[in-house]
Amino acid sequence: MLATDPREMAAVVFAAALKAADPYDCILPQTERVRALFNERGLRKLVVVGFGKAVCPMAKALEDQIGDLITAGLIITKHGHSEGYRFRDLRVREAGHPVPDKDGLAATAELTVLLQSCSSDTLVACLISGGGSALLVSPHDHITMDDKQNITALLLKAGADIFELNTVRKHLSKVKGGRLAELAYPAMVVALILSDVIGDRLDVIASGPTAPDASTYAEALAVIAKYDLFSSAPPAVIKLLQDGAAGAAPETPKKDHPVFEATENIIVGSNRLALQAALAKAGELGFEARIISSDVTGEAREIGRRMACEAAELLHDQQQKKPVCLISGGETTVTVTGNGVGGRNMELALSFAQEIDGIDKITLLSAGTDGTDGPTDAAGAIVDGTTTAKAKAMGLDPETYLENNDSYTFFKKTGDVFMTGPTGTNVMDIQLIMISE
Repeated sequence: MLATDPREMAAVVFAAALKAADPYDCILPQTERVRALFNERGLRKLVVVGFGKAVCPMAKALEDQIGDLITAGLIITKHGHSEGYRFRDLRVREAGHPVPDKDGLAATAELTVLLQSCSSDTLVACLISGGGSALLVSPHDHITMDDKQNITALLLKAGADIFELNTVRKHLSKVKGGRLAELAYPAMVVALILSDVIGDRLDVIASGPTAPDASTYAEALAVIAKYDLFSSAPPAVIKLLQDGAAGAAPETPKKDHPVFEATENIIVGSNRLALQAALAKAGELGFEARIISSDVTGEAREIGRRMACEAAELLHDQQQKKPVCLISGGETTVTVTGNGVGGRNMELALSFAQEIDGIDKITLLSAGTDGTDGPTDAAGAIVDGTTTAKAKAMGLDPETYLENNDSYTFFKKTGDVFMTGPTGTNVMDIQLIMISE
């Protein structure tokens, strides 16, 4: 029997989406591929490296299935994301995310030494997941760690999307944009990738460390110009990008580079797979379910308003024979102008709640699949037509909190934060709109 609480149903559907993106399960089917490559090529050593918020369960699956082959390895994950994992032959390092820190710098230096020791008798299994861009950090020789942190923070605050952010980061790095594969060459590299970007572009996920890079220094400069950061960006960053655009610094390796003849990239999980699982679960629960978008991008608060309007129109224009679940996924952005605390999912949810104020039968859950929305401990928020009225009764003005980018504080006070804790996966965000009969 279909439960009547749409909030509970949304949580159940979200859990099903998470399960489909479970990194351990996503890696399991690929372990025999790795073993076959190792045996077919007559290789002698298997080195495991990895980075990202989901790398621990990915590495655990590899060790559980083909641990007998592993010679050495090192993985880098976000602070707190290795808790509960124990490995026999793999070293684990934790580092900062979303802004790189000194721990990431030290861990990447250690990983670099390991890769440089590889030879033609080695297979490198490289495990990549979301967050890898910040965790795998090795700035170009002409810029400092502080420079890298500053430009990353400036781009995030300005609302740069993942494609723009990574275009810049690849050209400030010694390991991104295919350069990690260069470090391992002539070893063979098989990269197993949990995608956290729209379209599953290999050159964008974690800034494409094992993939050819089509972007250029000139395009990185264009991102700086778009967000008017020339005066606020570190001078060394601007000089490096300008030198590169002028041909004075080597470009990232392109698709015709010989290193990619020894590199194989495999997508093992993605947001689209999670959305399909959500679709199936919602159907099982009695909803008329449909995926309305798998490429949600744009300013979070604007997307929230648009989704709310579409849900309200559907509620009023359609004669429903059973409840509806509208499913979407992607990754919005937030242009930070206030000094509050929040994340893109909570900001989307707050604007959604304002738009459906007083409208019955509509509920939204918007959350990050990694369990962390922005610099908070919340995955996102869950709202309905009573949310803003409840807040106002508590003396809270939703618009003030939205304008101050303080959605987390707002939802903590109203009790509408959606908490999962670290999920061990990361395939962008999911929105679930439940429309009751």
